[in-house]
Amino acid sequence: QVQLKESGGGSVQPGGSLRLSCTASARPFSRSIFAWFRQPPGKEREFVALIRWHGGSALYADSVKGRFTISRDNPTNILYLQMNDLKPEDTAVYYCARGSQYSTSLPAYDSWGQGTQVTVAS
Repeated sequence: QVQLKESGGGSVQPGGSLRLSCTASARPFSRSIFAWFRQPPGKEREFVALIRWHGGSALYADSVKGRFTISRDNPTNILYLQMNDLKPEDTAVYYCARGSQYSTSLPAYDSWGQGTQVTVAS
């Protein structure tokens, strides 16, 4: 089972940008789907974005569409989430996850990172 580790979280003012990274411990299987989820304070974990590891087809939650971009670098096994125009409601712990289904549902993912905190505040 691939291990995932996120980095790049931090505090930023509204309108700012952050780039999250997620490093996989091994080369993902060709059918792997990688995703970012987030868990705001006091709320359930929710889908943010996903991408096919080979093929690049991406899907975004409506709340982040046009502001966030998911991408991956195959040679280094790193998944990214570029977050622009951040808003206070983007404050959450962000998790990367790996699965084999093109799905926005949490149960579809069997490997999870430990999470990285993103705080957006003035």
